Amino acid sequence: MTTLEPPVAAKRAPARSAAKRDRRSWTGWGFIGPFVAVFALVFLAPIGYSIYLSLFRDQLIGGTSFVGLDNYTQALKDDQFWQSLTRVALFLAVQVPIMLGIALLIALALDSGRLFGKDFFRITIFLPYAVPAVVATLMWGFMYGTKYGLVGDINSAFGVTLPDPLSSDLVLASIGNIVTWEFIGYNMLIFYSALRVIPLSLYEAAEIDGAGQFRIITAIKLPAIRGALVIATIFSIIGSFQLFNEPAILRPLARNAITTDFTPNFYTYSLSFNGQQHNYSAAVAIIMGLITMVIAYVVQLRGMRKGA
Repeated sequence: MTTLEPPVAAKRAPARSAAKRDRRSWTGWGFIGPFVAVFALVFLAPIGYSIYLSLFRDQLIGGTSFVGLDNYTQALKDDQFWQSLTRVALFLAVQVPIMLGIALLIALALDSGRLFGKDFFRITIFLPYAVPAVVATLMWGFMYGTKYGLVGDINSAFGVTLPDPLSSDLVLASIGNIVTWEFIGYNMLIFYSALRVIPLSLYEAAEIDGAGQFRIITAIKLPAIRGALVIATIFSIIGSFQLFNEPAILRPLARNAITTDFTPNFYTYSLSFNGQQHNYSAAVAIIMGLITMVIAYVVQLRGMRKGA
């Protein structure tokens, strides 16, 4: 009894389709491969190396030795770390709502269509974000000066004694003023871009119903840009916990007010580069990263839940 062999073309068809699938899969990796490589090199590798460093300690006797989680335990008991964390938490609680509130008001004013020269105002308000943080801090540091700066000139010209912006009581507020000046334009642009994509049909329906401007803002605009508000809030939280440039640059002008543990990032920098405690500073950095990640994630969850 003879069996019929399948045609040659029928045999080749599955092989060709499998080859095409393999080629498509490798094509996808070809597109995302460069990103994955760069991401692993500049993001995952430093985190992994920091975790590795945090598990060791340089000792006078025995050199570098494995200590497990001892560095993390020490950090959780470190008063300087908790003081710096409390300071940036206070900074976040006060500065971020003020900055985002001002940015939102400006975005709403620009979107209202009743502001004359809105293109000029939009560029002018965004311009401080284009100024490097170092330059902005140096500029404001000069204006804060009580001897040769703007505050000192006002004191001499009017015979008054203004409070020193770089004193221990006011330096955190002064840094908050600098950060707010720098990032109002950035957040305003996020809010304004979200406002510009709201369908015009919603405004037309509100106008037919006789809704006023305040009702349009609360019932249409704010709910529509909730995603942008959440994103800006998360970015601002991360930026607050990463506060470093402004205190580091202002420290020569306010050494008594800005100490080496003024912020967690500044404390980590001082431990590593001034105290040569690389392992302990890595543990502090990892803890700060986890705290920032948890808070940002909670804010994101709350924002998504409200939007549902």
